[in-house]
Amino acid sequence: DSLEAELFSAPFLLARPILKAFLSERRTVLLIDEIDKSDEEFESFLLEALSDFAVTIPEWGTVQAKTKPLVILTSNGARDFSDALKRRCVHYDLNYPDEAREALILRAKIPGIGEKLSLAIAEFVADLRRKSLRKKPSIAETIDWARVLVSLGIENLKDERIPATYSFLLKYREDLEWLKNIK
Repeated sequence: DSLEAELFSAPFLLARPILKAFLSERRTVLLIDEIDKSDEEFESFLLEALSDFAVTIPEWGTVQAKTKPLVILTSNGARDFSDALKRRCVHYDLNYPDEAREALILRAKIPGIGEKLSLAIAEFVADLRRKSLRKKPSIAETIDWARVLVSLGIENLKDERIPATYSFLLKYREDLEWLKNIK
């Protein structure tokens, strides 16, 4: 019994982000990214944890949050989450940035990208997002594509190598085929 009690003590517990946030003496920000990709069991656990700001550890009992963290959940809409979890959230829908802002993001993220190329990429992607694609390019995909163009030494979107790089931007065959056929 004493060995078991020792094994289930704090030194042997691997605290994950939710427990870390609950045990923190200072208020923390807890980011739970892409909640829509989690399973229903995790969602149920999260619902319980956020309702009472407590988690139950079978060998320990209930651990109450020392301070309530600010919890941010993100979702890409891959699946709908429960009404109970939705009720406990404030929903804020983020749109894509406009071309000028996305060009600034590219320049901040990619050393050596020129102002003209970053703006041309942002305009090209903004135009794509207005099309009826299976999956519109995200900001992350725009950054990936821009990195590829810079690494290839491409300075403008008229370069003949551009079509070979579209797969960094679009992820579905039908979207790629459509783009290659119109360009």
